[in-house]
Parts: sequence; C-alpha cells; structure tokens
Amino acid sequence: MTQSSTSHASSHTISHLAIRGPFLTFHADPFTTDPMDALHHEPDGLILTENGRITAAGPWDILRDTIPAGTPLDHYPNMLISAGMIDTHVHYPQLPVIASYGEQLLQWLENYVFPAEARYADITYARTVARQFLNELLRVGTTTAAVYCTVHPQSVDAFFEESERLNTCMIAGKVLMDRNAPENLRDTAQSGYDQSADLIARWHNRGRQLYAVTPRFAPTSTPEQLDLAGALLATKPDLFMQTHLLENRSEIAWVRELFPDRSSYLDVYDKAGLLRPRAILAHAVHAEEADFQRCHDTGCSIAHCPGSNQFLGSGSFPLFEALKPERRVRVGIGSDIGAGPSLSLLQVLSDAYKVAQGLQTKLHPAQGLWLATAGGAQSLGLQDRIGSIRPGLYADLCVFDPAATPLGRIRAQTAETLADRLFALTMLGDDRSIAATYVAGELRHQRSAP
Repeated sequence: MTQSSTSHASSHTISHLAIRGPFLTFHADPFTTDPMDALHHEPDGLILTENGRITAAGPWDILRDTIPAGTPLDHYPNMLISAGMIDTHVHYPQLPVIASYGEQLLQWLENYVFPAEARYADITYARTVARQFLNELLRVGTTTAAVYCTVHPQSVDAFFEESERLNTCMIAGKVLMDRNAPENLRDTAQSGYDQSADLIARWHNRGRQLYAVTPRFAPTSTPEQLDLAGALLATKPDLFMQTHLLENRSEIAWVRELFPDRSSYLDVYDKAGLLRPRAILAHAVHAEEADFQRCHDTGCSIAHCPGSNQFLGSGSFPLFEALKPERRVRVGIGSDIGAGPSLSLLQVLSDAYKVAQGLQTKLHPAQGLWLATAGGAQSLGLQDRIGSIRPGLYADLCVFDPAATPLGRIRAQTAETLADRLFALTMLGDDRSIAATYVAGELRHQRSAP
C-alpha cells in the first residue's frame, strides 16, 4: 500500500478520503444470474468518501480530477477492495473457548460455553474481551456482525461501548435464558424483558448500534419468556431478533419434548411472534420444506454457519434448497465463534464451498463473496447502509491481498481470470489476506509488514 497520509488511522476527524485500487461490488444477485455478470470489477478504481459515507465510486481516470484538494489518498495496487464483510451469527463471549475439543452441541455448551459465559458478570472482563473480539473482527475484514452477548446486561454495555468507540455497525443483544442453564446464567421471563427493554432504550439506533432481542434457543427459554420476547420485538419495527434453529438432532428431540403442543421447532418461535424481517435464525441444518416456506413467508433470514456445523458434527445446511427461487429464503454467512474455529469469513466461505460440494452442489466464489457482503446486508435488511460500494452507503471496506501468503503468491501466478483469483482467495485466504479494513471511512486495521 502507498499512502499520502496515515494520520486518519485512529480518529474521526478526517472528513474526506480517497482510496484507489481495483474494487469489486455487486449490482445483481449471483444466485439468479451468471455469477460473474452480477459482479462489477473496476480494475483501477477510485472510491471517494465524505464524513464516513461513499460519495463516488468508479474508474480512476474519470474520477481523479474530482478529488477535493488536500484529501488523503490511500493506494492499493494489485489488491482487491470490497465492501466490508458481514458475519450474521457470532458469540463474542465465546472467543476465549474457541477451538475447544471433542463435543457436540449440548455437551459443548455445558462443558465449555456456560462456564466461560459466567465470567461476564464482571464488566471489566467483558470490556477486555469485547475489545479483543472487535479488533479481531476488523483484522479479518468483518465490519458488521450479529453478535450474542451473555445473560448479563453489562456484557451488552461493554460490547456496544467498544463498538461505538470504533464506529462499527453492530447488532447485539442480551441472551434470554430462564431455564435449563446454570443458576448463575439464568434470568426470569420478566427480568429478561425488563433488562432488554432498558438496553434497547440505551443502545438501539445510538449511532450505528442496533439491538437484537436474543433468546438463546428454545430449550433455554420457557414459553412465557418466548412470548415476552415476541412482545418486546413488537415494540419497535426495526428491532432485530436472533436465535438458534434446527442445529443438532439431539437438540431437535429435546425441543419436541419441551414443546409437545407445537408442530415443529420453527413453530415454537412462530407462535411467540418472533418470525419477521430482521429475525436471524442460526444454522437450520435440518430444515425441511415447510420450514423454508415459513421463513420465506415471514421474511426472516438464516445464518449459514458451515465451519461451526462441521466442528460440532451437526450436519450440512442445504444452501441451495434454501435459495430455491420459487420461495427464496434470505441467507447470510456466520462464523459462529466459538464453535466455529475461525472468525475469518474467507475461511468460512472455504467451508461453505466444501459443504456444498458434499451435497452435490457448487458454490461459485462470486456467490460466496455476495453472501459475505451484499447478500449478508440484504439478509439483515441493511442493504441501504452497508454491503456494497456505491454512493450513499457507509465506507465500510476491506482490502483483500490474494498474494499475502507464500502459497497465495504461487497460486496467484496461475490465476488467469478474476473468478479463478477469487476462488483461490476464498480457498486459501485467512487473516493475512486482509491488507486493511475501513470503518465509515476510517482506517481501523492495517496489516503489519511481514
């Protein structure tokens, strides 16, 4: 990278910024048209920003004379600039137990997750991990995420405080959990409602922060708590909801025992009023046609978490079944830390490709990048703010370096097409492949020299 100035790396004071280099963005859906036709590639582009938003994006030769005098210029030749990536399902408190050995979902929660989450009663500890987590997100090129906190309200405050400092667009919420969990991690239906309502009043739409009503999953909430979660969700049309669905067969059987009067796992949430646009259902590995149809009808989205699903032995989510054009379901991509073994969405897309291959389908690299950017934004209903490089949207950007690693450099030499270059990036890329990350026009991560 060459820069005329690096003084904007840690402040909110720069009103204008110019970024030059090859950039990629989507002008169509690669699942409904030829994937490469859906992708716009500007071989030598210029992105202009003002006060955190993109004001122009196009060819360098056409826009170069419009750069305001005195504007810092960052130049990334031989790289690929993209909209920042979007992680639609992740647990920040589980960062310290990432890569914990040997369990499937329910045992993994009991042995690793619940003991780890009990520590977030201490806001000082929560602030430390929130800072580490958000720094790691930016290091892997993720600029927006749908994040689970813990049952402790202070875990939410700690997370949003740090996100507000960085000016990242984050969706997060206090976990609701009033049964089938350790006593020190349980709330009650009423206290969960009251604490969530207080957090919503404090954080929702404060700057770029957004709140998600967050019942952990059906087994850890009573019907009363789920009903109150639905009532809370109904108080504001732009609130998010996030929970888990149909991840593991033992979990599914447990839900059937706990809710014998409901026709399906999804129906548990449906009857509580939780299904609507901006509702994010993680995993859905074992979804059937009726589930996909209901998700389509209600406008909720699914967070596809292939790395986590493989790590916990949960199964393979049928992505292309969810995306059937006659009843399309919104889908984003999720790392699901800490069951997922990597925060890098490039590595998650590598897993997604392999899972698709195992189901006798093919995930094109442009389709994968769309899921991690423009498609993720659409799944969250935020396509008017993030996910693409176009005027009016926030200048949340990541800069890919396909030749960042020795193997990447070797592979880049044989990549004759953009599609092949993208595929190699998603198969071989990791945190080293992110040269820089921008949040609302501010350089928030710059890779150290090797």
